[in-house]
Amino acid sequence: MKMPQQFFINIGQKVFYFLYFVGGMVNLASQTIYLTFMPPYKKDRIMEQAKKAGFDSLPIVSLVSLFIGFIFALQTAYFMQRMGSEIYIASLVALALVRELGPVITALVVAGRVGAAITAELGSMQVTEQIDALETLATNPIKYLVVPRFVALSLMLPLLTLYADIIGIFGSYLICVYKLGISSGMYIHVTFDALLYKDLFTGLLKTVFFGMIIAFVSCFEGFNVEGGAEGVGQATTRSVVTSFILIIMCDCFFTAIFYFLFP
Repeated sequence: MKMPQQFFINIGQKVFYFLYFVGGMVNLASQTIYLTFMPPYKKDRIMEQAKKAGFDSLPIVSLVSLFIGFIFALQTAYFMQRMGSEIYIASLVALALVRELGPVITALVVAGRVGAAITAELGSMQVTEQIDALETLATNPIKYLVVPRFVALSLMLPLLTLYADIIGIFGSYLICVYKLGISSGMYIHVTFDALLYKDLFTGLLKTVFFGMIIAFVSCFEGFNVEGGAEGVGQATTRSVVTSFILIIMCDCFFTAIFYFLFP
């Protein structure tokens, strides 16, 4: 009788944590969005977080995007060469990067790098009671800690994605021009001929919400750390995994919407 009982206990705990997570996220998001537009505006803290989320992420985003361009061009060439349509590799790579691969891969990289750092930082502050100290000094922790990270990630992720798109297309350009023998001018012409403003718009719009997801999840997990150093590690793992899942779900949702709005 213990095994079925334990099974239902585990299910109940999972359901309880899910409801607690959803409620906590909604509460945190509503307070953060409200406080974002309330003075005083901490411009220095926003710029500091923008540097950590944006500029410091450029090396890994560059490396990942460049190799994504290499890989996608080579994999596409494998099929296109059999059809004698190598020239269309440029358009396929550009569309795939701008609409899907660029936004999603960049968001996952930032979630793994920046989101984990935010959770570990806030979790350490929670364990050492620094967040409680802020409240005793009449400082709103959400205004002081969450809002700068929320604004920075929401603004920097679209810029990082645009940069990743350019680097990925450049990586494909190198393969097509120097490996497949496509002329440079023809590659550039086909790339810009295939891209439309709606492709760039839909790709960048999604990243704003990806940035919000990373900020809210990482801050929520950081604020709810329990159990010292071990708890910080567990919260960081949950933050990254949850951010990955929600980013993929959000991408699927927006892709379906854009499919019907911008056929």
